[in-house]
Amino acid sequence: MKKLFFVLFALTYYSFHADAQRFGYVDTQLIVEKMPEYAIAQSELDKMSEQWQKELEDKGKELSKMRLDFEAEKLLFTDDMKKQRMADLEAKEKEIRDFQTKIFGVEGLLFQKRVELMKPIQDKLAEAIAKVARKRKLSFIFDKAGDLSMVYSDPTHNYTEIVIEELGLKPKEKK
Repeated sequence: MKKLFFVLFALTYYSFHADAQRFGYVDTQLIVEKMPEYAIAQSELDKMSEQWQKELEDKGKELSKMRLDFEAEKLLFTDDMKKQRMADLEAKEKEIRDFQTKIFGVEGLLFQKRVELMKPIQDKLAEAIAKVARKRKLSFIFDKAGDLSMVYSDPTHNYTEIVIEELGLKPKEKK
C-alpha cells in the first residue's frame, strides 16, 4: 500500500512539474564542422597520422626485406646464424607492433593529440550551449549527434543555429 501511495504521489508531483521544464537539442557535429578551429585541428591530425602511417609502412618494408634476405641466404647460415637472424626478425616485428601501439593504440600519441587539440573546441562549444540554455531558460539540451537516439525531433526545439550564431559562425542559408 505504501508503494502504491509513493508511486501515485511521484506521478502526480512530476506531472505537475513536467511542463515547467523546457528542453531543446543541438547537432554538435554540424556546429563543430562549421568551426574554423576544428578544420585546423583535423588537418593537423591528418598530417600527423599520415606521417606516422608512412613510418609504419617503411618499417614494414624493412621487415619484408629482412625476411627476403633471410630466405635467400638461410642455406648458407650455420644454426647459430639462423637463430640470430630469426631473433632479429622477431625483434623487428616486436618493434613494429610496439610502434603501432604507441602511436595508434587506445592511449597512443594520436589519441592524446586528438584530445589535446579538440578540448579547447569542445570547451568553447559547451560554453556557447550553456549561454544559449541560460538565455532561453532551457532545463535540458540534448545532442542529436551523440549516442542519444532521437526517433523524432520537433524542429521548434532545435537550437543548433542559435548556438552557431552564439559562436559567431555563419548560420546556414535559408532556402
